[in-house]
Amino acid sequence: MASTAPFAPYLEPTQQSGRAFVMRKMQGNVVMLNLLRFREIADYAANPELAPEEPISGAQAFDRYVHHTLPFLRASGGDLLFLGTGGPLLIGPENERWDLAMMVRQRSAESFLDFANNAEYLAGMGHRTAALEDARLLPLTQTEKTS
Repeated sequence: MASTAPFAPYLEPTQQSGRAFVMRKMQGNVVMLNLLRFREIADYAANPELAPEEPISGAQAFDRYVHHTLPFLRASGGDLLFLGTGGPLLIGPENERWDLAMMVRQRSAESFLDFANNAEYLAGMGHRTAALEDARLLPLTQTEKTS
């Protein structure tokens, strides 16, 4: 899975984007749309304590992240709504691809922040770091129907 990103990857929120998220003061359920591109081989250099004995793919490392994360997500009032295989875009740059799309629902922005700061959840974040080559995370709230 060679890189198709023409710029530096995005793997974590910046201080500015985190502040903008809080300032949105989103009400009600928040759905996080994740677009994920995996490394060919997971890179556990930043978290060697989580590394498996034999090399694994980025997709396999992300599976470990999801398995670790689901109990904490559900305990915080959230849930995994959708997990789907990606590929090349139908509308967008021809050389851009996302390996996986994931939608996660949280009951509120506050519960998302509580979940994201849970020390037990954070202990397994190294699987995500090892797995991803690039990512996008778009917080969504439902709008009123127009018809």
